[in-house]
Amino acid sequence: MRHIAGFEALTGANVNLTAVPFKDLYNVLQKNWSGTASKYDMAIILPQWQIDFADAGYLEDLTERKKSDAALQWDDIAPLYRNFSAIYKGRTYSIPLDGDFHIIYYRTDLLKKAGLTPPETWDKYLAIAKQFHGKDLNGDGEPDYGSCIEKRPKEYSASIFGSFFTPFLQSQGTAQGVFFDPDTMKPLVNNPGFARALEIYKQTMNYGVPHDENLSQAKARALFLGGRCAMTLDWGDVGTLAIDPATSKVIDKVGAFITPGTTQVLDQKTGKLVACDKFTCPYSIDGVNHAPYAAYEGWVGVVAAKTAPRAKNAAYSFLSYMGQPAQSNIDVTLGETGFNPYRISQFKKADPWIKAGMSPEAANNYLGAIGVSLNSSNMVLDLTIKSNQQYIEALDAIRANFLVNKITTEQALQQIEQRWEQITNQVGRESQRAAYRASLGLTP
Repeated sequence: MRHIAGFEALTGANVNLTAVPFKDLYNVLQKNWSGTASKYDMAIILPQWQIDFADAGYLEDLTERKKSDAALQWDDIAPLYRNFSAIYKGRTYSIPLDGDFHIIYYRTDLLKKAGLTPPETWDKYLAIAKQFHGKDLNGDGEPDYGSCIEKRPKEYSASIFGSFFTPFLQSQGTAQGVFFDPDTMKPLVNNPGFARALEIYKQTMNYGVPHDENLSQAKARALFLGGRCAMTLDWGDVGTLAIDPATSKVIDKVGAFITPGTTQVLDQKTGKLVACDKFTCPYSIDGVNHAPYAAYEGWVGVVAAKTAPRAKNAAYSFLSYMGQPAQSNIDVTLGETGFNPYRISQFKKADPWIKAGMSPEAANNYLGAIGVSLNSSNMVLDLTIKSNQQYIEALDAIRANFLVNKITTEQALQQIEQRWEQITNQVGRESQRAAYRASLGLTP
């Protein structure tokens, strides 16, 4: 929206924008692009959908265009996004526009006054949330909340839940993975690590808003930015939204930190939880295993294969224009865009963030938290196999039932495992195994 007028003035092109709710986006595009003609010449999608859309022939191969596009400055895009988010089977199908993974945000003023440090573990997160829950955190005389984390079904909640189970399930580096056993494609769900993650996740409701199971992302952000929450878990957006005087009452009172970890991890061979040491958690920090989750990995732009050649050229040019540093370096500093830093150069200097309204201390803290996560050898890649949307939708529905006590922890584990096994068998176990291993950088 911000760039349409500038692009039209520069090129003479016409850009018509269609907004689609996130919950409908995949199905809308799949339905349209499976027809004989494309209503949409380009789209901004999640990288995980490329495997379905590219294999179906819906996406234009952008490899050669990208190679000859010096203005895009491809090598400045962080390796996670240019090598994973944009590439499928060695070919480039998308242009990264955003960098996504989860971060913990906390009220620096509250923790400093209480003599507390940010939560290194999920157990400490619960303890801090308990300490502040029910207290007046914004001076309006009303009791506030220790933790505001989105949990509403059919939004982004299944992805948010991922940051609870990732540190229990992955400790040996990115290639280990958290979703399946890469040799058998058996879901890594029915185990004590995933069970403990479910229990911690549910415990955060004790320190959240009434009817916390229906808390939307928009409401969770509004509560935190309004000063009514001690902590939240979200993407990079909150860091820039927190400096917007139109929406934030916590300017210069927000710190960012790598997502909490654990001191026990799953031994995937034995199926038991074991204590962290230099062998079980080789990438731990002070004995804590962190596994920052690159949830969704960041929005990318794609071009429809069935659209007319002239429209393909215009669509690619628009995506390139949006992604070039002149535009993107500003976009990532504005909370309203939803785009977070994804270029190497965007992490090197705090000046653009300070210019946008962050204090030097807040800018360095924010970029530092993102940098620690992005550079982690134990970063968790999002699920990138065929029909990944079905796996996430199943997880979301069962997670929601668990939160409202319709099912027990054990039933939740069994149901997720059974549903994921069904999807894998329907799609084809061997092809899913090959795709999953490839997504982790493993040999076939």
